[in-house]
Amino acid sequence: MIPSGKTILIVDDEPLTRDGIRKSLEAWSIGRYTILTSISGSEALEVLRTRHVHLLITDIRMPEMSGLQLVEGARSFGHKPVAIIISGHPDFEYAQTAIELGVVNYLLKPVQKKRLLEAVEQALRIEEERGRVEAMEKMVDPLLMQAKTEEKIYSAPVRQAMQYVEEHLQEPLGMSEVAGHIHLNPSYFSALFKEQTGITFSEYVTRSRIQKAKELLLQTRLTIADISEQVGYQTSKYFIKLFKEYEGTSPNQYRKLTAQDGKTPIEDPTETSK
Repeated sequence: MIPSGKTILIVDDEPLTRDGIRKSLEAWSIGRYTILTSISGSEALEVLRTRHVHLLITDIRMPEMSGLQLVEGARSFGHKPVAIIISGHPDFEYAQTAIELGVVNYLLKPVQKKRLLEAVEQALRIEEERGRVEAMEKMVDPLLMQAKTEEKIYSAPVRQAMQYVEEHLQEPLGMSEVAGHIHLNPSYFSALFKEQTGITFSEYVTRSRIQKAKELLLQTRLTIADISEQVGYQTSKYFIKLFKEYEGTSPNQYRKLTAQDGKTPIEDPTETSK
């Protein structure tokens, strides 16, 4: 069985409870998930700091750091795991705080195996959905989205230019070519486009190409070189340079960080061979 790449962290200072949950999840998982355990909140934070944990299952009452404090501390990391709280007491105040922190389930001890597995499956579905939402948010360029949202208020030539860019990303999109297509003087078109959209035409083209590249990175298994060509760049080296400038990371790293399908991303040698 190939692991999904997802990690579940169990945190409880009571060995019997901790090991019981671990054994139940390992039998249920049959190798699909990595199951880790910690004996305290501080130890768990170290794990969360160094590993990508998808689901956190924690006891609520522990020495030094409570489960709620642990969940709150986990929120400071780049990737926030979904959390299930386990408690020996049906305390309404604890439950209310857990809800405010985004905890997806609250289980009472002794935890029944069936109830545990149902809660874990539900939590992992929620985590997957959150991952998709995060990936979509990372994909969207705010400036580009704003320009497209307000497209209906632009003049006809600007709208025509935006449509032309959308349909010809793989081709050369210089100012003169596009201005000629919409029958405007390049200088006048440049000023008109900047005045109405708030960004220059060349930046609009670049952002549109990077946006399309991000979609291809997440939705296809194309190589970086193929994606570079599909969004209009003759060399992948220049494409990678631009992508890093706009996204703060390489195309390969972007694909790895935002992949939510549970599969291991393709290692593309394009970036390291340049």
